[in-house]
Amino acid sequence: MKNITVMGAGGWGIALAKLLAGAGHDVALAAYFDEEVKQLAETRENPKLLPGVKIPDSVRVTGFGGAGDFVRRAGVIVCASPSIAVESTVARIKPFLNDGQIIVNVAKGLDEKRLLRLSEVIENVSGLSRVAVLSGPTHAEEVAAGVPSTIVAASRHEGVAEAVQDIFMTPLFRVYTNPDVVGVELGGALKNIIALAVGIADGLGYGDNAKAAIMTRGLAEISRLGRACGADAFTFSGLSGMGDLIVTCTSVHSRNRRAGILLGRGFTPEETLKQVGMVVEGINTARAAMLMARKYNVELPITAEINNVLFNGLDVATAVRNLLARDKTSEISSTLLSHSV
Repeated sequence: MKNITVMGAGGWGIALAKLLAGAGHDVALAAYFDEEVKQLAETRENPKLLPGVKIPDSVRVTGFGGAGDFVRRAGVIVCASPSIAVESTVARIKPFLNDGQIIVNVAKGLDEKRLLRLSEVIENVSGLSRVAVLSGPTHAEEVAAGVPSTIVAASRHEGVAEAVQDIFMTPLFRVYTNPDVVGVELGGALKNIIALAVGIADGLGYGDNAKAAIMTRGLAEISRLGRACGADAFTFSGLSGMGDLIVTCTSVHSRNRRAGILLGRGFTPEETLKQVGMVVEGINTARAAMLMARKYNVELPITAEINNVLFNGLDVATAVRNLLARDKTSEISSTLLSHSV
């Protein structure tokens, strides 16, 4: 049994707290807002994010301000904050950290200011090196409901990834390890942008042909940028690449796909965020991905058009026409050999 503190009581934080408690671990769950703490302590449920999912009585609920003692005693800290809040979350708990702990990040995104992956942000802020990433085709709704799921634990340290595998593995939650932290993180972050594009196609009323094309060419973009950043190309054919891309582009649970549908129906980005009412990581990641593409001289056509829609006022129909009107090229050479598509 491990002492584990989950920082963040969104859907994924609650799902993992429930999973870990069910596996026999001693779990504390820290919520950011005072009203969240009160609601979770009283009802043991977040009706907005995970209706009907009860947090086990054994899970202790606290606020971020009162999480220090739980963090200090924990062997594992799970960072389940949105990507834009990862840095501030780790900074907040830094005074309570010690060298023997493992920090597991489950957010999917990039740091736009410094073009860092989130594990790099955590290492820089915490001063710890025992950092792992959990990423893969896993929606909180299904994990919380006990639906069979698989995920990848990645770390620069093999022993850390294996420890995370042992801690999180259950009969219904299979954990694989992968030493390619760069590929695992980029696959998890960049697929959200492609899911926006697939959602836009749905919102425009396009069919399965268009969605399959976006997913396939989107995976080529993810792999191309990943390889330029030093990732192993094979990672993108695995759970944190193709697997996560498929589930995020096709699932009714996907916020990114839902946001894309609204954009495709003519909603502005501001209206879309208001309608979704939750963090849409693809929007947060899109601009950082383009900055990384320029840094590494990699062409990302789908990502570029998504940025034009989100930040430059381009209408979605024109974005689609721009993609279809691009110069002729070979699929094989553009996917496997070069940095252009």
